[in-house]
Amino acid sequence: MSQRKILVTNALPFANGPIHLGHLLGYIQADIWVRFQRMLGNKVAYVCADDTHGTAIMLSAEKANVTPEELIARVNQEHARDFADFHVDFDIYYTTHSDENRELASMIYGRLKDADKIAQRSISQLYDPEKEMFLSDRFIKGECPKCGAADQYGDNCESCSSTYAATDLKNPYSTISGARPVKKDSTHFFFKLPEFTDMLKEWTRSGVLAPQVANKLSEWLDSGLQEWDISRDAPYFGFEIPGETGKYFYVWLDAPIGYMASFKKLCETRDDLEFGDYWNKESDTQLYHFIGKDIINFHALFWPAMLETAGFKKPDLISVNGFLTVNGQKMSKSRGTFIMAETYLNYLNPEYLRYYFAAKLGNTPEDLDMNLEDFAQRVNSDVVGKVVNIASRCAGFINKNFDGHLGSTLEVPELIIEFQKAGSEISALFENREFSKAIRLIMTLADKANQYIAEQQPWVLAKENPQDERVQAICSTGLNLFCILIVYLKPVLPVIAEKVEAFLQVDPLSWNDSQSLLTEHEIARFEPLMTRIEVSKIEEMVDASKESLVTEEQTEAKTSSASSPLGKDPISEEIEFPDFAKVDLRIVKILHAEHVDGADKLLKLTLSLGLDDSGEELTRSVFSGIKAAYTPEKLIGMNTVMVANLKPRQMKFGLSEGMILASGEGNKVFLLEPHDGAEPGTRVT
Repeated sequence: MSQRKILVTNALPFANGPIHLGHLLGYIQADIWVRFQRMLGNKVAYVCADDTHGTAIMLSAEKANVTPEELIARVNQEHARDFADFHVDFDIYYTTHSDENRELASMIYGRLKDADKIAQRSISQLYDPEKEMFLSDRFIKGECPKCGAADQYGDNCESCSSTYAATDLKNPYSTISGARPVKKDSTHFFFKLPEFTDMLKEWTRSGVLAPQVANKLSEWLDSGLQEWDISRDAPYFGFEIPGETGKYFYVWLDAPIGYMASFKKLCETRDDLEFGDYWNKESDTQLYHFIGKDIINFHALFWPAMLETAGFKKPDLISVNGFLTVNGQKMSKSRGTFIMAETYLNYLNPEYLRYYFAAKLGNTPEDLDMNLEDFAQRVNSDVVGKVVNIASRCAGFINKNFDGHLGSTLEVPELIIEFQKAGSEISALFENREFSKAIRLIMTLADKANQYIAEQQPWVLAKENPQDERVQAICSTGLNLFCILIVYLKPVLPVIAEKVEAFLQVDPLSWNDSQSLLTEHEIARFEPLMTRIEVSKIEEMVDASKESLVTEEQTEAKTSSASSPLGKDPISEEIEFPDFAKVDLRIVKILHAEHVDGADKLLKLTLSLGLDDSGEELTRSVFSGIKAAYTPEKLIGMNTVMVANLKPRQMKFGLSEGMILASGEGNKVFLLEPHDGAEPGTRVT
């Protein structure tokens, strides 16, 4: 079979936060597939980069008091570290904020323009008069124009699922400043996507996508595509559109071009790679994208239409993974199941996760549930209890009784042949990204190997005669079966495979090595390959995630729950008067208020409880989720009420020493205000 040349890309993580386990699902899936292809002898270039542009990056940098360039450089190092720690082996991990990407984006835009695929017209948008910037849908909230639900984003309602324009929201407010936005006109540039409808209908059904994904895209195609707004107004962190002042490429125009830019950068360091060989329209190389299901439309509608017009190769396959749930529910910060990559690594082996994902991943965009109890049981049972157990049961006899030498003959040739023949089926399953089916077949083989050893009982034979040749033959057979299993598992467990290669004293295992046997071969002393997962470590990881990820949403819920409207939220469990009497409510004066770096909804308040016995002013710092309703300037000097004896809580933003009382939600939060003349420090009774 001739060598395939494949370019594999992973979805570009947004450079606005750390990598978590939900992210890792798609990257581990792609890495397993890449490692498998390399074991077959195929030539694979594997590239990724941080997605670095957009308003959110600009605002995050502003909050952190750094430049966007400084922010994305720091995040890039953190992301690259996390991926490497989970053995995701990119050939290059780059950035979309690069000279290569600027040049390619400008060139592709120029070709779109020359082909008359760019329209230009004035549109009316919501504008934040305080921040002096246009607001995208994600930075606008208000009441749904259809059902009236509060705090809905500017494009769709999570309550009734309606879609609408941001300008249709009732009582809208900017989530950046809290200000009421105004309408303002601006000239924008649009990609004429509807002109590609026929091409896309055919292409999406060509086998490049799973049928479920193609069916979903048909909903877009059949309902009629809209022209795609590819421009944004200043201020914006990104690439300025050539020939235009104050106009920038929308992040999703240059983000996928980042695949090309990353590969171009890689080509500069590799003599064996040529950019045109992989991206020319008539190229016979293969282009595979691995993405999450939330960005299908960008990759399977906008992107191929751009490539078609610009004269570049379209993807040969787009592999789409679903979302990760934990214990049957959406990842939760309050439950400690929103787990960062770095937190996981403080407690658990990354190959545990690689195996568990592989054991559950298919080639469809179904969500994957990580049940933490099942996670421990499956890894302990399969990897440690079945696979590693084969080597640990056999190696001691070979090391101790036969000076580390495998025998010249092996037993049960029919079992060995069965193991070897399974390679073609396992290979086909890996190729089609049906990893869970491949793992099931591998574990079925592992069961048979363990059954063979258990039936032969070499430990009984060794008691009678430690140098019995049958003991050597049984254990040599077991280690050969073990080696074949490691060949099949190497894409999933590369570190264990490397340890096994050292233990068996063989060259790096390729896929075809499953057809070779080790006889009259010397092995090294066996060392433990993987320890069992300790449930206590999982519990510690979950607890650590709770501690480090207390969110502003939780704080906002606390500040607004004191007087939730009946019928919307259920009344809490009844309490006795002595319980209520424990709550120390005090009048406080807001001395200072400020925005919190990295928090979308929080303000940090410095509160005065009056003077203590020595005449010094007694102050407390409190974080409150009222940013949408109040600006810091409006709060300074105001009197309100706080729970003064609430136990201080360490948040990721600092220590919160109490809680102020408020009612409502979103931009309709109202602080409790005492009558004029009430003195700070006075107890509310």
